[in-house]
Amino acid sequence: MTRIGVTGHMNITRDSVPLIRQEIDRILSAAGNPEALLGVSCLARGADSVFAQAVLDAGGRLEVVLPSRSYRDRKVTPDHAKLFDELVARAAIVHMMDFQDAGREAYEAANEVVVGTCDKLIAIWDGQPSEKGGTGTVVELARVKGVPVEIIWPLGAARG
Repeated sequence: MTRIGVTGHMNITRDSVPLIRQEIDRILSAAGNPEALLGVSCLARGADSVFAQAVLDAGGRLEVVLPSRSYRDRKVTPDHAKLFDELVARAAIVHMMDFQDAGREAYEAANEVVVGTCDKLIAIWDGQPSEKGGTGTVVELARVKGVPVEIIWPLGAARG
């Protein structure tokens, strides 16, 4: 089993999605047998969900780490709800962190699970510093833990 986790920006532009998706597909294809592929994602809008869809489309399985019990109701925006629900329904495994509400502590705990359980981390990241718990912090955490990180930010990618 190859476990690939994801971290990335929530606010990637619509025009960036196909560019980012092409890079994710390339990495997943290089991982080998799709039946032995498990993608680990928190399913946030943007990068996490693009990755999750790519894993499923490649024939892999999806493991979801939700930061809190109220995450769906309080943090999933109406424009993301349908995709979020579809991805959760298709997930092989769903972990719910032991927090009632999503916040910095819940996000950091969820990121620890993603990084701590994957063989490789894909970071859909523009390389800019981030707030604690943001993409840059997750990349740093993976590097400290010795988890290989592959950064994706293709030419033309942008944040909205």
